[in-house]
Amino acid sequence: MFKKLINNLKKRNLKDNNFEYLFEEPAKDEYVCLDCETTGLNPKKDEILSIGAVIIKKNKILMRQTLNIFVKPSRNINSESIKIHQIRPIDLQNAVEPKDAIFELLKFIGNRPIVGYYIKFDIAIISKYTKEYIGISLPNHQIEVSSIYFKTKKRSSEYEFVDLKFDTIMKELEIPELGKHDALNDAIMTSMIFLKLKDKAPANSTFYTG
Repeated sequence: MFKKLINNLKKRNLKDNNFEYLFEEPAKDEYVCLDCETTGLNPKKDEILSIGAVIIKKNKILMRQTLNIFVKPSRNINSESIKIHQIRPIDLQNAVEPKDAIFELLKFIGNRPIVGYYIKFDIAIISKYTKEYIGISLPNHQIEVSSIYFKTKKRSSEYEFVDLKFDTIMKELEIPELGKHDALNDAIMTSMIFLKLKDKAPANSTFYTG
């Protein structure tokens, strides 16, 4: 109920009615898993450099329906940030303007729930752009795979430490590792985590975290 109220308030701030589809009820058993590579870890001041996304439908990752975009930054990226995201200036030669990238992403996502690893960061930095371009933050449901992993992890007590690092979860679930620091590869690996955890969760589980 509270989520619906928040979305109704957001909808009033929508600058472009072409994006009303973001508020429609999503199809059952359809999700989008996404990941962003960014210039840093502060969504207020840092920028998106690449976005990778893939659609999940009925327990299948639709590899023919993927999104992989490089985004043009407003300033040159420095050598220190390159060590983190491993995106070089040459990789951004054919990068698209942020507004075009965000509009393409919104079309790809639609009204589907968004799956990710520490997805709140990705949603926060994407929402910085959507607030500027269409007046609202992303209204889609969010599904955090580390939270599902924590809930499905067997523990001897509620105080037992659970390692939520991405590599640890991958290893525990025996998921093959693709190239790191690649937004699309990260989205695909996260999709595999989600599908494995989805099967382990109780039938009446709800995955939405936001």
